[in-house]
Amino acid sequence: MGYPFTSALVTGASSGIGEVMADLLGRAGVPTVVVARRGDRLAEIADRHDGFEVLAADLTTPEGQQVVAERIASVDRPIDLVVNNAGFGTSGTFHELDVDRLDREVQLNIAALTRLSHAALATMVPRGRGWLLNVSSIAGFQAAPKLAVYAATKAYVTSFTESLHEEVSGTGVKVSVLCPGLTRTEFQQVSSTDHYADTFPDFVWTTVDDVANAGLDGVSKGRTVVVPGVLYKGVVAASGITPRGLARRISGLVQRG
Repeated sequence: MGYPFTSALVTGASSGIGEVMADLLGRAGVPTVVVARRGDRLAEIADRHDGFEVLAADLTTPEGQQVVAERIASVDRPIDLVVNNAGFGTSGTFHELDVDRLDREVQLNIAALTRLSHAALATMVPRGRGWLLNVSSIAGFQAAPKLAVYAATKAYVTSFTESLHEEVSGTGVKVSVLCPGLTRTEFQQVSSTDHYADTFPDFVWTTVDDVANAGLDGVSKGRTVVVPGVLYKGVVAASGITPRGLARRISGLVQRG
């Protein structure tokens, strides 16, 4: 499909949703900067497309965030679309988890996304053109016992992005948040939620291709919140009318199951 943007930058592009988005952009002829820690993996992706640029950076660190922010802010090599896709989760009982890992999770899911969003809009709004897509999760719509920090970071991403969408309305810049449900990627392995594959039936899983397509299509059209899949659209709608105490208890029961 064709996209309105002529250049892009995608974080977390070495696998999963980010990799598929990069491939979609490459097939559409959009030169793309692919960002992740694994430079070798990024090089493999870049080799598949013309005009791709590899930027290896650890976005859990201030140094990595700064390098990517400077690339986004480049005047000589402008970026039309920024996709803040990088993120990870940690599963388990909060007080038993490694607090340093949780700190890195907050740094990546919140601090890096905030800094790169700022770099994007500070560049895009003055020129009256640009697109920003932040990747959240339906986990951000309710409490998630045993994924407490992850769900809280995604609640931030969703609320933050909706606010930015309104702030830049009328400037020529479009800001969207992508909120996928269960999607088979490396996320399950990294977050120690591999058991989800056996716990949840096939019909609740969305494909990474559908999620990536929905995200790029949604931001292209300036949609505020993009939720792939009819099932998850219903889940999000229900979360708005379900009492918080009941939703919290249901979420806890699901995790224990």
